[in-house]
Amino acid sequence: MSDRIKVAVLGAGIGLSHIEAYAELSDLYEVVYVCDLDPEKAKVGAALAKGARPVSAVADVFSDPSVDLVDICLPPHLHSTMTIAALDAGKHVVCEKPIAGSVAEVHRIAEAAKRAARQMFPVFQYRYGSGYRAAHTLKEKGMLGKPFVLSLETHWQRGADYYAERWRGSWRGELGGAVVSHAIHAHNLVTLLAGNVRSVAAFLDTRVNPIETEDCAAISMKTVEGALVTSSITLGAAGSKSRFRACFEHVTLTSGSEPYHVGAGPWVFLATDPARQAEFDAVVASVPAVADRFAGQFADIFARLRGMPDLYLPTFADAEHSIELITAIYESAQNSRIVDLPLPRDHALTDGWQPADRM
Repeated sequence: MSDRIKVAVLGAGIGLSHIEAYAELSDLYEVVYVCDLDPEKAKVGAALAKGARPVSAVADVFSDPSVDLVDICLPPHLHSTMTIAALDAGKHVVCEKPIAGSVAEVHRIAEAAKRAARQMFPVFQYRYGSGYRAAHTLKEKGMLGKPFVLSLETHWQRGADYYAERWRGSWRGELGGAVVSHAIHAHNLVTLLAGNVRSVAAFLDTRVNPIETEDCAAISMKTVEGALVTSSITLGAAGSKSRFRACFEHVTLTSGSEPYHVGAGPWVFLATDPARQAEFDAVVASVPAVADRFAGQFADIFARLRGMPDLYLPTFADAEHSIELITAIYESAQNSRIVDLPLPRDHALTDGWQPADRM
């Protein structure tokens, strides 16, 4: 179809899940390249895309004028440089988390997008799914009321097999630990339902694996809407579960615990006033079933690029706030203090939260 967006996927790790999502949306997208330094991985991804060309050089992608969108699924330390290079090549960009390793890099990405007149889309797939959509619908209708407390559990199991990838668990390669690579999506759900974080206090530790970066964290936050938030993170759980629970003035909501499909459900909505339970149930039941995770987000990206309405598409401002929040979390842990957001332009960690001797 002529209106399909032509996509090149860089990286055939998590990129395979992205390719599967594009395949679900074959009327909207055509994956034309799968690029990976490992030729065999590129071939696997191209076969999954059914017709894509496997390549090992990003120059092949950037030089092809038919490519509309570059989807970056590379190790984190390459995200900002590849994003800027793709934008400079005239491509729109989808980038996995984190989009950058510092606030300064985020500013450089913004400048590149403006210079190229192209859009950059951060990946926050937890907000896609029927469970989250019901929660957001209640918020839009004013039915949640004031946010009181929210609790996040990112309790995953990661061991030697996960860290066999040499870039994982290192400041240079992964840019951080569980705060950056695992809890970033849950933190984004907080900001969407209860406002951006305005202050944070964090304790981080490496307790599970012999790695450079943290694999456990206990974080307290306060949002601009006054919500008090706790985030419990470990990579030493028995199995992997994620859960989002929020107590609002009029309803308490609890997500499912499947780690990759938090937004999908099943979510439970319990009215504070039992007499209103039927009212909440009716709204939740009226929310249509939607694609979750990447397929849901990519459908919104197509809508945005084609000038149509999109529902919950993460913005560049969302990504910028996520990087500021990560910066604040590391500063808090390093200096044992409460850190306020937004950060000043001359903040000490503007150029990166990673220890200087590890980069």
